[in-house]
Amino acid sequence: MPATPAVSQAVLDVISPDRSCLSVPVTESPFFIGRGDAGNHLPISDPRISRNCAAIHFESGRYFLEDRGHRLGVFINGEGIGRKVLREGDVVTFGLEDSYQIIFHSPADVVETAEMQDSTIESFLTRIGHITSSELASTGLGKLNLLLEATNLLHSQLPLDAVLEAMLDHAIAITNAERGLLLEADSTGSLRQRLARSAGSKSLPANGFSPTQTVLRLVMERQVGVVTEDIHHPESEFKGSESIVAQRLRAVVAIPLYAMPRASTAESFVSARRGHFLGVLYLDSTRPAPFSKIDRQLLDAVSMQAASILDNARLVEHERQRQRLDQELTIARNIQQALLPKRFENFHHLAISGINTPCHAVGGDYFDVFPMSDDRTAFVIADVAGKGLGAALVTTMLQGSLSGVALGADPVRVFDHLNSFLCEHEEVGRYATVFFGILDLQGNLEYISAGHPSPILLRGGKANELFTTGSFPVGLIPEAVYKTAQAKVEPGDTLVLFSDGVTEAVDLEQKQFGVSRLCQALIAEHEAPLDRLQSKVVESVEKFARGASQADDITLLFVRYRASSQAADSGS
Repeated sequence: MPATPAVSQAVLDVISPDRSCLSVPVTESPFFIGRGDAGNHLPISDPRISRNCAAIHFESGRYFLEDRGHRLGVFINGEGIGRKVLREGDVVTFGLEDSYQIIFHSPADVVETAEMQDSTIESFLTRIGHITSSELASTGLGKLNLLLEATNLLHSQLPLDAVLEAMLDHAIAITNAERGLLLEADSTGSLRQRLARSAGSKSLPANGFSPTQTVLRLVMERQVGVVTEDIHHPESEFKGSESIVAQRLRAVVAIPLYAMPRASTAESFVSARRGHFLGVLYLDSTRPAPFSKIDRQLLDAVSMQAASILDNARLVEHERQRQRLDQELTIARNIQQALLPKRFENFHHLAISGINTPCHAVGGDYFDVFPMSDDRTAFVIADVAGKGLGAALVTTMLQGSLSGVALGADPVRVFDHLNSFLCEHEEVGRYATVFFGILDLQGNLEYISAGHPSPILLRGGKANELFTTGSFPVGLIPEAVYKTAQAKVEPGDTLVLFSDGVTEAVDLEQKQFGVSRLCQALIAEHEAPLDRLQSKVVESVEKFARGASQADDITLLFVRYRASSQAADSGS
């Protein structure tokens, strides 16, 4: 069943063993949690945690946590669960003292924040009852109405920039400022102009507004808001600022914006508990602008709204970027898997089976099988150094180049060219180990080994590494020389080609699977059909690893020779 979007969005605070914290929105239902990126919305980098660890489901307006088979169990607040409702503040663990913890925050927090903001508005109404009639006339219920309108913007369906423009217009109207600017912090904390407006709800050029750097520096240093009523007042600390004098400014407001997902009181925004720094709300005027106490409180509330919108936009943008990357990786994975051979029934003197399992969404391993002529068949396995999209691009290039041998190209010349090409383009930073073989109807094997592990020859219940003659990986040494070597195989012999992700697979104690365990698994099923033999090897590796995270792709290619007179199924 395809994943469906969660009707309401919860947030997970993921606390790593080093106590750093990352907030992750629950964007789908089911929302999968486990080791590794493949298939998991929340990948956890702990080799002791199962790939299929847990899932969060949104059903009937509630979130449920399900244990999907983690061998140590999944716990909520220290209690093992099979499937249980998640509630605000629940702590999810995985039976490991020094591993990740997840704190669940339900969408009720958003309601709670809105209620807090509403209570802030109510407190303003209460304060209005205690101010003088002259002050009420100057601040006016009209300004309070502006705040109510600004609050409603949070729940509107307008585009983000339109919401921010309206928010900035409200701030300008509340303060009687002439200009307003929203500055957004980048990943380094530096400020960039996001939006500029003037009184009367007019747009200003993005770079045509120069805020006073003196005030901005003070805001950044003190991490509190700056509100001046008259800069030219004798006691003003800004009266000598060159930028202020040059622009003839009389009043300036600059308030830092911080993420506040769960404020617990109706404090002024500038003094409330702070989260991630988001930016600065800046306003100025060339005329004095007296700010009463109620004006400042209204302004703080508007700033809170702006911070909430910016923070939500940041989370949404991060999620969109993750989804775009996932889509690109899915396309790359589908292309890579589509290029692997799927059917082998046309190779009458050979039975073929193969499998490729990347440790990431895409990998650096591949295998291929293709006919050279009616009586000769080529097969190849390659392992590109590195992982991810870079390695996948090189594997595709290798596959295309080596398949050219089918058109009559000399294999040695192809290897020489590949080596020269990769070495000349050293900025690519990739090399590859390759084993390439050609087997004819009579069992004559011609092969080139470029730094790849020797295939295992499975013959009569014995497993041996016999193909050790070779050279360096392609793309590593410009002076490398490649030559073909010859060997003879007999009917019933099976060549087992593998990447080092098989023999270097590790268990929870970081011990490697090794060649000897591979040989034992092969000998135990040496007479079995290739698909069963392949399954046995994969099963042995997985049983040995016991769920440990693997750092390399796992690729296997089985080539079983049979005399041309034999008429057996391709899986025999």
